Amino acid sequence: MALDTLGGEDWLVHLAPVLVLLATAMALFLADAIDPDTSNHPAVAGITLLGVLGALGAAVARLLGVGPDIGASLFAGQLVADHAAVLFTVIVTSVTALVVVGSYDYLEDVAHKGAFYSLTLLAATGMVLMAHANSLATVFVALELASLPSYALVAFLKHDRGSVEAGLKYFLIGALSSAIFVYGVSLVYAATGSLLLPEVAAAITEGVDQTGVLGLGVLTMVAGFGFKVASVPFHFWAPEAYEGAPASISGFVSSASKAAGFAIAFRVFTTGFPLEAMQDAGIDWVMVFGVLAVLTMLLGNLAAAVQDNVKRMLAYSSIAHAGYVLIALAALDVGGTYNELVLAGGMLHLFVYGFMNTGAFLFVALAEHWDVGRTFEDYAGLGREAPVACGAVTVMVFSLAGLPVGGGFWSKFMLFAGAVGNGVWWFAAIGGLASAVSLFYYWRLVRALWIDEPTDGGHDIDSTPVALYGAIVVAALVTVVLLGAIGPASEVAHDAAAGLLG
Repeated sequence: MALDTLGGEDWLVHLAPVLVLLATAMALFLADAIDPDTSNHPAVAGITLLGVLGALGAAVARLLGVGPDIGASLFAGQLVADHAAVLFTVIVTSVTALVVVGSYDYLEDVAHKGAFYSLTLLAATGMVLMAHANSLATVFVALELASLPSYALVAFLKHDRGSVEAGLKYFLIGALSSAIFVYGVSLVYAATGSLLLPEVAAAITEGVDQTGVLGLGVLTMVAGFGFKVASVPFHFWAPEAYEGAPASISGFVSSASKAAGFAIAFRVFTTGFPLEAMQDAGIDWVMVFGVLAVLTMLLGNLAAAVQDNVKRMLAYSSIAHAGYVLIALAALDVGGTYNELVLAGGMLHLFVYGFMNTGAFLFVALAEHWDVGRTFEDYAGLGREAPVACGAVTVMVFSLAGLPVGGGFWSKFMLFAGAVGNGVWWFAAIGGLASAVSLFYYWRLVRALWIDEPTDGGHDIDSTPVALYGAIVVAALVTVVLLGAIGPASEVAHDAAAGLLG
């Protein structure tokens, strides 16, 4: 899709979600600087939620056709505002809204609430910019803007040794992955002479002399993306970070951050490294993603199946879902009839996954709020004492498995159907097998909630955190609604995929 270069003030409309998130974060920083121990938690949380909903509303309005047409090149091509950028903006802001609401009760006894919310919004700002990035330079800057606040958020419970250790590990591995990624960027620049993705693609199409340098650059960039989305074998930081972080932040990093990582992966490889030209140069990045997809689906699900800690099980489940989405890149083919379908399936899965996975982690936050415990055994019998929340998480985990109870069924169906249509049926077969394995460990949670008897006679549930409950129920309701109303989201995903594939 041809992009129009904007003049005047139209860029304000296209970047409205970014500007709203950034302005709200700055306002919260100011409030926290004036009164770091503010007791006015409802006001701080309310301002944060209004900012996130404002950004979400601006993105949805763009999808509904309000304002100038979608499809614009901004700041000499450094940023782009197309359907893919807007779709991923909706994903990130939706997850952020759930996390903000779900964190309200979770943070009740935690200091520096303003800093928590402002860091969350800054990370979301970086993630939205990642979706708009059209240059390897802006990709790196946006990636760091998203990553640095995330490190602090994972370690936010500074009196909790597990949280601090998780944040330190996340930071060290994140710094390493950033170095690997920027090294790859430098090699691509050396081979093509540009950082703008369309110009990189044009140079590769015309033919480059340093194909070895280009190939090494692409491979190291794949590794950098692999760290960001927690694909095997670059996943080892994720279980530790997700387990030690506040549960709401585990949902935020594993959903919004993963979606943003795939946003830049989709754009960089479909726009900057055109498949036919790359294969002519002897560089087959599709095969690399195919290997990563298979390893990530299998190892993520097998590792999740042997966990006794519920939060750690969800962490490995998140890794497995990265493998499913990798099919969107692994199943692409030169002239493939179903390229648009499989890429749209990956985007749609990230959209539905944002609600399913975030809701599941917020349920863990609810259990932590009640001091239920960490293992499946600790959750035994909880369904009889908190039926609404347990019913909601049951729907979400079954949808994560791909059962026809939520939108996860359709997104996996699109991914697998696209892979079969392009002649790489084995991705669908392995994905189906991996989904069957996931039913085992998801069922362990459901069985503990509804069937198993608690060993100590019950749980001491003495409060009803309304905000946390509300976020979980909303996530479950959206998941169910998307089973019957997947059409509009699917159309947006197809438009986004068509724009990236040109």
